[in-house]
Amino acid sequence: MCMQTRVTELLGTKYPIVQGGLANLAYSELASAVSNAGGLGQITATSLPTPTALREEIQKTKAATDKPFGVNIAIGQHKSVADFVDVLIDEGVRVVSLTGGNPEPVLRQLEGTSVKKLILVSTVRQAQKAESLGADAVMAVGQEGGGHIGRADTGTIVLIPRVAESVSIPVIASGGIADGRGILAALALGAEGVEMGTRFIATKECIAHSAYKDAVVQGQETETVVIKRTLGAPGRVLPSPWVEQILAAEAKGTTMQELWPFISGERNRHAILEGKMEEGFAWAGQSMGLIHSAPSVAELFEEMMADARAALARVEKIQL
Repeated sequence: MCMQTRVTELLGTKYPIVQGGLANLAYSELASAVSNAGGLGQITATSLPTPTALREEIQKTKAATDKPFGVNIAIGQHKSVADFVDVLIDEGVRVVSLTGGNPEPVLRQLEGTSVKKLILVSTVRQAQKAESLGADAVMAVGQEGGGHIGRADTGTIVLIPRVAESVSIPVIASGGIADGRGILAALALGAEGVEMGTRFIATKECIAHSAYKDAVVQGQETETVVIKRTLGAPGRVLPSPWVEQILAAEAKGTTMQELWPFISGERNRHAILEGKMEEGFAWAGQSMGLIHSAPSVAELFEEMMADARAALARVEKIQL
């Protein structure tokens, strides 16, 4: 199945499918598998301890694939990212995605390079600002998504056409997409590609603990909850006793300083890497209701393309 769009042209990929940043999970094994399957794999930079560690991960990915891949930088993780950006430029990484904060300093640092810049947004205003700052594409995330989703609570089916009609650069749809039906729907809404995070957690190449993968496969779309609303940084997670403590603390008006021991990266790693689901929190989107297995990435791409072909065939039978 051929899916040529401005996103495939921009990224140099076979399919307009971008693997989300996936903090603490997106490293060389997953990134290279996604790229080899025809999408854009990504390494999560700011989950790594040092720029040197990022360089090593980039070099491992280069050894595993000759296809384009990207580096995700979560700007809002309260540490300088300039040295990480220097590394990806030096290593010739073709794509960077910027999430969770003000992208302007990184965009200035990338001026004069050939690096393609993807900016995560959740509103029309953010998309227009990203375009004005020099983004090559925006990734518009609806409230169904896993992880940080923005404050507006706008669903993907409304957000994507609104953003697409408001900017001239390509739009990549994110939030609630896990199969070929979602890809086709995103294209119909005006997007020219999709970003998926939750779906790639439940794959053989992802380093997530089996307990986390099982929770995603077995979970329903009605079961996710949103934490950190009171901090102005809402994020969608799997339910757990630990998450109940977070929500209870927020209901009491707990400060950021008081809440931090419950929402730290360490608590995230307890759940997603160690399988201690009752001692931490794990990001997941509503799309987990569409996820019923944990195949290899190559198998997943075959399934998604078959889904998309079947969905297109159904639509083509309808006379307008």
